[in-house]
Amino acid sequence: MRDTVIGIDIGATKIHMGIVNASRVIKDHVIPTSAKASKEQIIQEIIEGIEKLANDDFKGIGIGVPGLVNVEKGIIYDLWNIPSWKEVFLKDHLERYFNKPVKIINDANSFAMGEKKYGIGKDYSNFVGVSLGTGYGTGIIINNELYSGTLSGAGELANIPYLDKTIEDYCSGKFFRSHYGEEGSVLYKRAEEGDREALKAFDDFGKHLGESFKLILYVLAPEAIILGGSVSKAFRFFEGSLQERINSFPFKRITEKVKIVPSIVSDVSLLGPAALFDDDSAC
Repeated sequence: MRDTVIGIDIGATKIHMGIVNASRVIKDHVIPTSAKASKEQIIQEIIEGIEKLANDDFKGIGIGVPGLVNVEKGIIYDLWNIPSWKEVFLKDHLERYFNKPVKIINDANSFAMGEKKYGIGKDYSNFVGVSLGTGYGTGIIINNELYSGTLSGAGELANIPYLDKTIEDYCSGKFFRSHYGEEGSVLYKRAEEGDREALKAFDDFGKHLGESFKLILYVLAPEAIILGGSVSKAFRFFEGSLQERINSFPFKRITEKVKIVPSIVSDVSLLGPAALFDDDSAC
């Protein structure tokens, strides 16, 4: 199909890929990320995943990755959660193999772009997309355009020191494992059943997340903060404590206007990178 694109989201624990056509994911496939493997092995697993998912009838491959990216050359740098990926010429590898164009973007930027095109972000000229999963990523839309900075490094709040560690340690899935000894998905199920410890875990998480959002308000004062990633599914369990911390922000006229909402777009992690092949892909 001439308009079909392969969208790929490379994460620390899984690689999600799908066939995208007419802004819909018509087929998808998930493989575990061999995060401790060599860069060559991981590239080969991506190639095999694409071959399993699709035949040769697609126009390009769009990829979101959790780290620094030279967008023009398709070079990925220093993925913390995939140690062997210090400098990976992924665009060159895949273009040589498939003889198709490849475009690569930071995954949080991809999320923000997907929200701007297909989701709640349509309603805002200035917003920040925050992806809450294994890590903590932020994508920034200013005056309806993606702002990514040098090597897609803008908005990397995850590594800012916070308490005894970093924002990511307290505002991503890492928090639940380190402080409660459980995966966030397990605590989410327990919270749905009314488990007190699980509810407290999300309440604590919301407080920390609120502190990180106050930084976003100080620096960017966006109209909205849109949440994505696996942890955002538990929004109702941490919304109250999150809002409590936001309410302590000193500029009330800003907090009265900003909207904090979870994404309502399914598969935005695939739609975002696939949108790189849209004729109007610049937001």
